[in-house]
Amino acid sequence: MNLQQQIEQYIPYNEQEEKDKEVMLQLLKEGRDVFTRENGVAHFTASSWLLNKTHDKVLLIYHNIYHSWAWTGGHADGERDLLSVAKREAMEETGVKNIREVSEDIFSLEVLTVDGHEKRGVYVSSHLHLNVTYLLEADEEDVLRVKPDENSGVKWFSLEEAIKASSEPWMIERIYRKLNAKLKQ
Repeated sequence: MNLQQQIEQYIPYNEQEEKDKEVMLQLLKEGRDVFTRENGVAHFTASSWLLNKTHDKVLLIYHNIYHSWAWTGGHADGERDLLSVAKREAMEETGVKNIREVSEDIFSLEVLTVDGHEKRGVYVSSHLHLNVTYLLEADEEDVLRVKPDENSGVKWFSLEEAIKASSEPWMIERIYRKLNAKLKQ
């Protein structure tokens, strides 16, 4: 099943997901290149809510651009299998080697605004991330490693501590709290 079909079949959790699903499907149907950063307006990314085996902790990175503890994730960069992107990014950003999907299904959808910033000395204009989130699982005992060009910390947090550790109000209220609430269902 391709990404468009997966998104079409996804049942939104709340109004935010409902509206963001509509935006994603519209952009996919327009046939624009939304899988690479060549589209400077909007492109697909994949994130993970990376849990321990008992699902009472989440592994976060301290994101250098956002100056906040955040989930793992990154750009599709041409890849259309966003579950693979989410797993790859989680491994690259944390050093964890044994990552499993709790489910192959999409866990969450969100259109995220990205303010203009510099990356590797080059200015990147403000744009949208069409983000697909997956629920992944890792071993708490795995060795953690920072990816210096992207983050300056990797740490396990309880689900509630993760909310308090983030310094991005919109992400806390609209995304991280939602992910934790969905976990409890």
